[in-house]
Amino acid sequence: MCELFIKADAEQWQSRTHSLRIDGVATSIRIENHFWDTLTEIGARDGMTVAQLITRLWHEAMDADHDLGNFTSFLRVCCNRYHALIAAGEISKDLSVPIASHPAREILARETARRNLRVN
Repeated sequence: MCELFIKADAEQWQSRTHSLRIDGVATSIRIENHFWDTLTEIGARDGMTVAQLITRLWHEAMDADHDLGNFTSFLRVCCNRYHALIAAGEISKDLSVPIASHPAREILARETARRNLRVN
């Protein structure tokens, strides 16, 4: 079982730092290559660069009053959710289909229902 993980391309878990500006403030984000690749894919689906996607995630999270004390963890979770939502069939695996075209509220409601079934 572990061979699928142990023998994977080691470059996937190597960290890389990107510098960008959010609202004119220079910042650096260091995460693993696998997550950079995923963020690139997510952004490309909606015609955004990684910097544009990260800035948008930051703004929307702040607008929702989220505590982003560990923004890199938030980005990793976003990437994992993206892959999980594709695996669950909630988001199309067709990369030409924008993420924004998916019914977010309906998907979130189904997730909540599934989570409630597991808890009860």
